[in-house]
Amino acid sequence: MEKRLIKKESLAGVIAELAGKMRVCAPMQAEDQVLFRVLEPSERPLVDFANTKNAPKNFLFPRTETLLKYTRTPKGMVAAGGAEEGMKTLFFGCRPCDARSFKLLDMLFDQEKYQDPYYIDKRAKTTVVAMACVHPPYTTCFCTSVGGNPTDSEGADVLLTDLGDQYLAEFITPKGEELLAAFGGTPAGVEAEKAKEGIAAQASSEIASTVPAREAKPVLDVRFEDPFWSTLHQKCLACGTCTYLCPTCHCFDISDEVKRNDGIRIRNWDSCMFPLFTKETSGHNPRPSQKERWRQRVMHKFRYYVDNFNAIACVGCGRCVMACPVNMDIRKIVADIVKL
Repeated sequence: MEKRLIKKESLAGVIAELAGKMRVCAPMQAEDQVLFRVLEPSERPLVDFANTKNAPKNFLFPRTETLLKYTRTPKGMVAAGGAEEGMKTLFFGCRPCDARSFKLLDMLFDQEKYQDPYYIDKRAKTTVVAMACVHPPYTTCFCTSVGGNPTDSEGADVLLTDLGDQYLAEFITPKGEELLAAFGGTPAGVEAEKAKEGIAAQASSEIASTVPAREAKPVLDVRFEDPFWSTLHQKCLACGTCTYLCPTCHCFDISDEVKRNDGIRIRNWDSCMFPLFTKETSGHNPRPSQKERWRQRVMHKFRYYVDNFNAIACVGCGRCVMACPVNMDIRKIVADIVKL
């Protein structure tokens, strides 16, 4: 693995130059928020930020995505293509929690039994440059409780660590190594690696929240009908904010929109928090209240995903905690479950 030292003042210029050659998605200031969005060729990304309000998942698994177009003829349906092809893309500035979310999504969309060609195409054409959290940005961060850490390289092709006046750039994968010429820099020595080790240890120690996430599954295995679920959901507004901001939530709905003889099939994000999510054509809904919906959300992340992929479907970014309008806190929910 190639390791380089990159001067701080040169980094934003390097990324801005790359934006003239490929699509670059990066953190950008938007009034009082930082959003992950497409960088225009004349723009420079933020390199000093806490985390983005939105997760970069949207560029691999779009909020709305055309799957195909078709035309109805007297002889039947004729497909006319229409799927949105991925383009060569650089994700710059993902925090380690978001980079790790891509690995979790890979488990679902690119597994042995099922491959989603739309996601796989975009993922193959995307290079991820992650930026380590030297100081975890929020008290709501809990990545160390779900298998990550603030300087984790999982899911990243390049990892940048702030060493003070320069960045340690670790080119982890072949896709990352393709950026060596663009980044330049000088070879990193033993001192830089030792500095990175110290930063990693300090950053992990600064994670204030400890969540017993790994201990939840044995309880969830036997507490499906527990009275706990009848009290958990009572203040939930079913707004879906937690699922739409989550880097790993991936529920979707597919619908056809037809005008005369032409139609498109589109995939839209959906949410287990919504009343219509499991409503059947007959009118029956197996999850008729928010009780069943919240149980599904928790079970999916901390039990079903573990059963299927041996991984917790949460990266501990804390977005759902910060954004919930009624202060529902997944950290407390998991802690309460373990006490059942």
